[in-house]
Amino acid sequence: MIKRSVKEQLHPRNRFRNGYDFPGLIACSPRLAQFVATNAYGDESVDYANPAAVKALNQALLKHAYGIEYWDVPPGYLCPPIPGRSDYLHHLADLPGIGDAPVPRRTPVVVLDIGMGANCIYPIIGAREYGWRFVGTEIDPVALQWAKKLVAAHPAVADLIECRLQRSPLECFNGVIKAGETFDLSMCNPPFHASAEAAAEGTRRKRRNLGDKKSATPVLNFGGQASELWCDGGELAWVRRLIAESALRPGLCRWFTTLVSKSTHLPRLFQSLQEVKALDVRTLEMTHGQKTSRILAWTFTRT
Repeated sequence: MIKRSVKEQLHPRNRFRNGYDFPGLIACSPRLAQFVATNAYGDESVDYANPAAVKALNQALLKHAYGIEYWDVPPGYLCPPIPGRSDYLHHLADLPGIGDAPVPRRTPVVVLDIGMGANCIYPIIGAREYGWRFVGTEIDPVALQWAKKLVAAHPAVADLIECRLQRSPLECFNGVIKAGETFDLSMCNPPFHASAEAAAEGTRRKRRNLGDKKSATPVLNFGGQASELWCDGGELAWVRRLIAESALRPGLCRWFTTLVSKSTHLPRLFQSLQEVKALDVRTLEMTHGQKTSRILAWTFTRT
């Protein structure tokens, strides 16, 4: 009998915590069937080293779980894992002042997504899951236009998501925030690598871990443009800049948050937050398969 792989590490409200219902996904999105097979553990799965399989799985998950009839990314752009992206949103919903246990229902919650990407995944899931309103910013004009197309294709979220161009790759808030505008949350998935070379090596390592024997060619299974994968100084420099900018606008967001992939960065980030006198700092760990990441959240408001 074919088993379903349970993903117990995910947030309790995550729709994918009990594994993927591949028969239901295929019934909802028949194109996925060509990519599904039984793996060595007896589970139905797809080849995560195959970009077409990853995209087909994402399309099926979004349609089956959230009613998103159309979703796609342009060639070469980031194709994110849906369970992990939704986990970030569920953890944010548990922050003080955002929701009420057991299921957050406080409205309206307004979220700033810094660097939403062409996939627009956080705004789409957050709008469908919680009815939150989003402002998504993006420095890549192609990604921005693609995100706008995805939003416009879905009337259920079109009034909840606004996409804005950030003209400066070195700024998070200046140039995209309107006078008097405030948010309940900000969120971002910063570029991880410090150089194009490091990004390429990370891609090759990931493909080897996925069992791809032809890993000499740096083609990431989830895609990714340069601005999505690396920046000068990498993740550490990017998040420290975000912290510094948040201190200049302490009332902009109730909670400022970011993903932090590397735990060794945390001590220096905690030091930066201490220097700017953040009143509350929290680290929320997330585990997806063999990968552990975390959300760093801070506020200048009494919680």
